[in-house]
Amino acid sequence: MTTPDKPFPSPNTSPEGIPSRLRVRFGLLLTLFGLLVFLIGARPALFGLDRSPVVGFVQIMVFLVGLAIVCIGGYIGLMSFWRNGDRTIAADIGSRLVVTGYVVAVFSGMADVFGFGTRAPPLIPFFGPWQATGVQIGEVLITIGFLLLIPIQRRKKTEDK
Repeated sequence: MTTPDKPFPSPNTSPEGIPSRLRVRFGLLLTLFGLLVFLIGARPALFGLDRSPVVGFVQIMVFLVGLAIVCIGGYIGLMSFWRNGDRTIAADIGSRLVVTGYVVAVFSGMADVFGFGTRAPPLIPFFGPWQATGVQIGEVLITIGFLLLIPIQRRKKTEDK
């Protein structure tokens, strides 16, 4: 309902509605699983799976799939805190930043495979410093998006009598 002093209603982010525990737990478990897959791709030596001194195509794909699982799990977990899907504009921007960050990370990580990296496609893909920087920029965008998805409750002002 709109009033003269409040032309647009604000979304309901009050803590009265308890978020679905099942969705929060599922999102958290999916995020942790994605982190495990990401770590297997990014640092296979931690798990005794390092077979070559260079970062190859399979390794790049595994950590990008892990990053995708982290993004999906984080989105599911954080969206469970918004009641009835009623979000602020900042939260909408945050969800789009998560997807944009992932796209930046994928295109940066797979630059050689797509043909616009430092090596031509017939050669072995090379994950160099430029690709690593692009993936890190994508991860920063994902982090900013997740921060914008966190619902912030505003306290109502009490009138002094």
